[in-house]
Amino acid sequence: MNNPWHNRISEQFFAKPFEKIDWHQSLAVDGTLLLAAILASVISYWVARKLVFGLISRVVQKTESTWDDELLNSKLFKWLSLLLPAVIILTAAPHAIITHHDGVPIFSSFIQISAKVFIVILSFLAISSLLNILERIYSRLEVSRELPIKSFFQVIKIILVLAAIILIVSTLIGKSPVLIFSGLGAMTAIIMLIFKDSILGLVAGIQLSANRMVARGDWIEMPKFGADGEVLEVALTTVKIRNWDKTITTIPTYALISDSFKNWRGMSNSGVRRIKRSVSVDMSSVAFLDQESLPRLRKISLLKDYLSQKEQEIETWNTQNADLANPINARSLTNIGTFRAYIREYLKNHPKIAQEETLLVRQLQPTENGIPVELYIFTTDNRWAYYEDIQSDIFDHLLSILPEFGLRAFQAPSDYSFQSMTNVK
Repeated sequence: MNNPWHNRISEQFFAKPFEKIDWHQSLAVDGTLLLAAILASVISYWVARKLVFGLISRVVQKTESTWDDELLNSKLFKWLSLLLPAVIILTAAPHAIITHHDGVPIFSSFIQISAKVFIVILSFLAISSLLNILERIYSRLEVSRELPIKSFFQVIKIILVLAAIILIVSTLIGKSPVLIFSGLGAMTAIIMLIFKDSILGLVAGIQLSANRMVARGDWIEMPKFGADGEVLEVALTTVKIRNWDKTITTIPTYALISDSFKNWRGMSNSGVRRIKRSVSVDMSSVAFLDQESLPRLRKISLLKDYLSQKEQEIETWNTQNADLANPINARSLTNIGTFRAYIREYLKNHPKIAQEETLLVRQLQPTENGIPVELYIFTTDNRWAYYEDIQSDIFDHLLSILPEFGLRAFQAPSDYSFQSMTNVK
């Protein structure tokens, strides 16, 4: 044992600098040097944690930018502070502990192996914290809504976990990690089976990001999984959706590739939202306009131009083509046609209807529930509550004005109303 450190310690405590000391004395020297190494590691931890990283924290708190605050909210400084003492212990162990037992440096090997494992774990935790910081900073950017990268960070973490496990195993068994990596080829099938969902999620995440099919903040509908709400997170294996009833639905990421879903992003980005709803008119109330109805309808400002034009057009046609002796052969205005014309003019003058988009008022196929008069229009406000208010106001007005045209909204009669109608004679 010719270690100069041991010679100095033995000279000071045992006055035998050049004489061979026994095993117990050597163990005492090892303990002394190990305590010195531990003290040095504790001091290095305190300096790194309190002085260096404390100074960095104060600088970060004084900056105006907010992205660097993520450094303080993470455990990165903690792992880096612990990493320095571990490196000191690993470096000092071969010099501080040279006592052998049966020719084997048991204590030195145990401390070195423990320090190496600790360094691998701390390195993984530090890199993982750094990835979390980068992910949170990226999530603050507007582009993160269309290009989520959380799944890619999760893939990197999985690779890091596998690498850390291989390094730890190779350290414990004293073999090169290259040998373990070479043996993974025979375990490819097992690995693919274990990480099947992760592999499918990775492929799906790449396709979703490349094609910009879904992103955080999108409103999507997927009835197969009972999902109808806002996308909270696009991860490696799952997509979290907060439904409008505040429940959370979790969907496998690859299901967004294999199955169909509706994304309302186009509507949200356009600034408009479609109304496609109809008023069912009772067919028995449809009739020609008589001479009593026309003067009343002419008082409606939205119908003045329409009625003047149509009356002139019909009068000209009837004079040239119709047999006025038989009114069936003549053209006449109908109450439902005039009602459609009113709706069209009403919508053209509505401040909340997008005039540059499709504006259509049409009569659909009559059914057992009456004649549907459908509105196909777009509102200028696509916020849900405001959209519903606009839609309700429009149909409130149309239902209220139906009697002015001699029309009735169709409503399936109840037993009471049916008995009342049959009793009226």
